[in-house]
Amino acid sequence: MTETTASAHARHETIALSRVLAADPADVYLAFADVALRRRWVRMPGRTVEVAHDFRAGGGERLEAVFTHPDGREERLLSTMRYLALEPGHRLVYGYDSTVDGVVRWTALVTIELTPDGVGGTRLDWTEQVALLVASGDGSADLPHLRGAIALRLNGLAMVLSDGPSLASATPGTR
Repeated sequence: MTETTASAHARHETIALSRVLAADPADVYLAFADVALRRRWVRMPGRTVEVAHDFRAGGGERLEAVFTHPDGREERLLSTMRYLALEPGHRLVYGYDSTVDGVVRWTALVTIELTPDGVGGTRLDWTEQVALLVASGDGSADLPHLRGAIALRLNGLAMVLSDGPSLASATPGTR
């Protein structure tokens, strides 16, 4: 069983990652907005229980899953997010909480900036300011875990964007 420890003080960190994507900023933005496209690259580990997405400022996303460890133990995972600012083709800003078994483990503010790279692609800059509230064990794996999860998500985004033609028929919506 993974031990969690609430500390007297939150640990604050900033994660900054950049990617150059082979799609224009409007298509990258659409991959965040369109429910069907988003489901292809935004996932929770384990068995999905609930997914809801409302792409508008003040709207947000709720992802819930049950993750089964190799020893059979289950964890209930919940991510709740609220969009704070959306600038089509340019910027997304949102805050989110990650909860494991009913305990908020971390919360974060994410700013994603999309800039044309000059050759038909997009430079995506992801900045996440996180407050780690409850550590896993000694906490040494928590930040690498988050950084790795963001990198995996961006890899998934790049794969969705490389499919190209599916973007033309996509339309932003809610679910």
